[in-house]
Amino acid sequence: MDTQAPATVNKENLWRLETPKIEGWTRDVRPGPNKHFMVSVDTHLSPPVKLFHERMDKKFHDLLPKIEKRDDGERYIIMPGARPERLVNFAFEGEDLLRSKSGADLLQKDLDGAVITGLQRIADQELDGVDAEIIFPNGAALLMWSINNNEMVAAQAAVWNDWAMEVCGPFIDQCSPAAALCTADIDLAIAEIERVAKLGYRVLTLPCKPVFGPHDVSDINYNLPIFDPMWAAIQDHDLTITYHVSTGRDPRAARGNGGAIINYVCHSLSPTIEPIVNMCASGVFERFPKLRASTIEADAGWVPWMLQKMDESYLKHHFWVRPKLKNLPSEYYRSNCFASFGEDQAAIALVEQFGLEDNFMWANDYPHHEGSWPHSAEALYRTLGNDLREDTRAKLVGLNAARAFNIPVPEKYR
Repeated sequence: MDTQAPATVNKENLWRLETPKIEGWTRDVRPGPNKHFMVSVDTHLSPPVKLFHERMDKKFHDLLPKIEKRDDGERYIIMPGARPERLVNFAFEGEDLLRSKSGADLLQKDLDGAVITGLQRIADQELDGVDAEIIFPNGAALLMWSINNNEMVAAQAAVWNDWAMEVCGPFIDQCSPAAALCTADIDLAIAEIERVAKLGYRVLTLPCKPVFGPHDVSDINYNLPIFDPMWAAIQDHDLTITYHVSTGRDPRAARGNGGAIINYVCHSLSPTIEPIVNMCASGVFERFPKLRASTIEADAGWVPWMLQKMDESYLKHHFWVRPKLKNLPSEYYRSNCFASFGEDQAAIALVEQFGLEDNFMWANDYPHHEGSWPHSAEALYRTLGNDLREDTRAKLVGLNAARAFNIPVPEKYR
């Protein structure tokens, strides 16, 4: 495919071009003949705005998100289970405008409607050095799991799962979408696992809390044996579990001064730790040793701290801990779990020290503004620096993802 040049870098994005001097790298992360195999394990795809209305039963239409214009002229997204969200129109310029419009392109077609060149996103990613990607919902599809109506959530998930595979299926080794599940109803989740496995999916995305909404200790959670039939189905089909940030509860839990920062750090990123601790501490990986689970878009600098605290609590609170495990919780993380990182220098400073070279995976978060596309090489130079071993770099930027998500490594990189 032909790659297109990105838009002009506007002054607000000039910092993205800053990079330290790189020395001692055997392979590079820029496009070229001497490049690492690179996988971005967190990217996004926006479905058509009307997709859910067109494909879901009409009985659900009144429950789908809608736009409401109020007397003051402001527009809000209205949906059951969440407070109204004001829509803000930004005057994007330069590559900010490019990012805001990317990630929604469907198949490129000729005049007769026949597919001729594949997906525009493949060209966008090749420009960034990316050979393959794991794709998560974006746009209207982000609003799944935002209601306590299991039939509705399952129907939304099925629409996304069908459409995403229709778009990405012909390019599955480059563009691997994640299938969504309604985990609040385990029978519905298992049925969908069986169905998407037949469609060719390799990856599942589960909400960080199985039941949407505020914390309720009486809700089912991933540490409970009630989920064992679901784990068994996932293991049987060799699918990889992902937990993406800001799923399972409304992350807009704070308002007022500093609210945007509080919501991002405390109510979007941090809750992604919970499902992984659930699985490591409760014996899930002991019962299902072939399961693989990854946190997505929560970075990874917290992982060493989490490993220490899991083991410390297991040993010091031994009189409360049930069940007793064959290994420490941290050992199950190292053998079965992964974490994505972007520009996370804390993660890189600790990755070799804590023996996590096989657990961290890079992502450019295409096309989101908080990601690094289309300047991922500069971001990786800033983040990885010169101190890592060459084999560690190779694992972080692509080989760990290939192992976690069953992505074939092209012959030229082996």
